[in-house]
Amino acid sequence: MAPYASDDSTTAGEVDEQRSGRRKAARYIVPVTVVGVAAATIGLVPALADSGDPDLPKITAQQLIEKIAKSDVQQLSGTVRISTDLGLPNLGGLESGLLSGAAGQGEGGSSADPTAKLTELASGTHTLRVAADGPDKQKLSLLENAAEYSIIHNGKDVWGYDSKSNEVYHGTSSESPEHGKDQQPPATPKDFAEEALKAVDDTTSVTVDGTAQVAGRDAYKLVVEPKQSGSTVGAITVAVDAKTGMPLKFTLTPAGGGPAVVDAGFTKVSFARPAASTFDFTPPKGAKVTEEKDAGKARDEASGETPRKAPGKPFDLGAAPKAGKDSGKGPDGMKTIGEGWTAIATFDTGGEGVPSGKAGGELGGFMDSLGDKVHGKFGSGTVFSTRLVNALVTDDGKVYAGLVTKDALVKAADAGK
Repeated sequence: MAPYASDDSTTAGEVDEQRSGRRKAARYIVPVTVVGVAAATIGLVPALADSGDPDLPKITAQQLIEKIAKSDVQQLSGTVRISTDLGLPNLGGLESGLLSGAAGQGEGGSSADPTAKLTELASGTHTLRVAADGPDKQKLSLLENAAEYSIIHNGKDVWGYDSKSNEVYHGTSSESPEHGKDQQPPATPKDFAEEALKAVDDTTSVTVDGTAQVAGRDAYKLVVEPKQSGSTVGAITVAVDAKTGMPLKFTLTPAGGGPAVVDAGFTKVSFARPAASTFDFTPPKGAKVTEEKDAGKARDEASGETPRKAPGKPFDLGAAPKAGKDSGKGPDGMKTIGEGWTAIATFDTGGEGVPSGKAGGELGGFMDSLGDKVHGKFGSGTVFSTRLVNALVTDDGKVYAGLVTKDALVKAADAGK
């Protein structure tokens, strides 16, 4: 029987104990940042290309990068389809709990909280409707079975609405800068591609690999590949609109082969100004409305933790620390070992490692099913993996994580002794 599965003989007390075990498991996994970094990977987003390769004028990689940088699309609307295969473990009902926990929803939160809701994009295939009219008006809607979740930013107001639960989440940029402009979900594929292009340096190969059609528009294909060995990233392909310079398509393939880790992009797109009513929102009658400040207080009280600073935007890859320096974001004392695509983030939790084996009891057995035990000069620890992100938690509480192989993490941990 799978860990924490129940049958007809399970008592109410046992069920409570199992739920408690799941919450404890989430607390151990979240610091590892596997789910968090995996979710952040969506920040590299936007796939679905039409057939046929258009005949376009020749362009160099540098010229194409400059074309992206100069792109100034202010208005758009369209449909985006995102498919994500990070290779997260099959956790059943626990998986959704871990994802919401990683995002900060947890107990006492709102189902309309954008930071929690958008973690659903970390797995599976989803359809989104997006619209933008300048820096102060954006809307993103996640289409679900007979339901819809929307985030609307209009001026100072940021609204999240879950039609399934009829819950509303409201924040304002004046009350919380993190939930103002920085907290908006990425409004255009340009946002996503810009994050990927931040990684372009001497450790990166950048080329133009022909042309394509995406959502009926002619585009160039920009290919970004690590020069270094040891990275789990195989290649990133960005389809760039030939006319506007706006990225229309984003595909990230892993070095280990197989389907893309992230494959998403426009199926329809228009650069006409959306109707002003697109960004209007009034809470429906009878809806439960949660204010941002109240939601944060409820989460902290439910978890028994001290108040936390509101997170940055859900998929902000720019939060990664600079190589070899302390980061002002993330866990205290976080540093980066190495550079480029093989950089490894490391920090000390100040506590024990992950429970494992018989000594860890039922929770230890469960954690063993999610990770692999490894040994080295550093001692021993557990590696948690996705198809892109690996994270090592040593038995003395140190964490090493990055877009690198397991062997690279062990070497980094050994070097730290």
